[in-house]
Amino acid sequence: MTVVSMTVNGKPASADVEARTLLVHYLRDALGLTGTHVGCDTSQCGACVVHVDGRAVKSCAMLAAQADGANVVTVEGLAVNGELHPVQKAFKEHHGLQCGFCTPGMIMTAVDLIRRKPELDEQTVREELEGNLCRCTGYHNIVKAILAASQDMR
Repeated sequence: MTVVSMTVNGKPASADVEARTLLVHYLRDALGLTGTHVGCDTSQCGACVVHVDGRAVKSCAMLAAQADGANVVTVEGLAVNGELHPVQKAFKEHHGLQCGFCTPGMIMTAVDLIRRKPELDEQTVREELEGNLCRCTGYHNIVKAILAASQDMR
């Protein structure tokens, strides 16, 4: 067993885990943050995307021990004082979800994308979402939501 400590959503977090524990399981099982979803366990779907030290990563492809000492933000950490993040608001307003399973990963990917490339167009959003799969929406409203959030955040 290994003690893993990090800052998660602005708060210190520590847990004793097996060395092979994936970050997604640390967040869900040890910390109870179930907004980060386990979709494929092969890093293909993007449902598990979180931010580690300000960068979007697939938490099913990273060991919890690799994030030891890091600053991690999950979808639960985006809202501030009950106020949804602009990307969360845009997904709601533009109906960028259906079943909602991929939504946390899509939102976390979108927040990182907007931070890296504030001037977005549809083609760029679609290219950047290649690592995130949605089986319900056909992506049209997801793209609309991300473009709207990008405009609102400028």
